[in-house]
Amino acid sequence: MNSAGLLTEAFDRIQEAVHAAVEGLSPDALNARVDDGANTIAWLVWHLSRVQDDHVSDAAGTEQVWFAQDWASRFELPLAEGSTGYGHSSEEVASVQVSSAELLLGYYDAVHEQSIGFIGGLDGRALDRIVDEAWSPPVTLGVRLISVIADDLQHAGQAAFVRGSLERR
Repeated sequence: MNSAGLLTEAFDRIQEAVHAAVEGLSPDALNARVDDGANTIAWLVWHLSRVQDDHVSDAAGTEQVWFAQDWASRFELPLAEGSTGYGHSSEEVASVQVSSAELLLGYYDAVHEQSIGFIGGLDGRALDRIVDEAWSPPVTLGVRLISVIADDLQHAGQAAFVRGSLERR
């Protein structure tokens, strides 16, 4: 398996986990908090999608799906248009309300499609390209993609945990 195949497999597993956590849920379940300070499934999946969209589009030199396909207006969130959820307060987490599982999965799937399109053209040498010099050491494309995979899988797992908690209530 080459680098592109390995990365595609990882991103496909994120997609499977996201769909398993979201499919069939009502807006009430997606927007529910297990306690006053907890993240919702809606926020977790929106956030992991926004981070993937932001990071992969930056590395690919493309516009974020959030803007290019006008997902920002479809979600109608009371947040800064470029918000990714990083550093959100409890109140900001609560403000991420979605109207349907289809909306949430539609955005995630559009991000996934753009990510897979970019990753499919990569080879091992491309992964050594520096994509962020703000860190020491500078961040390579390979490290950035692994960071996205790790973050997304953690949040997808958290969404699955929240779903299980809500279903046991």
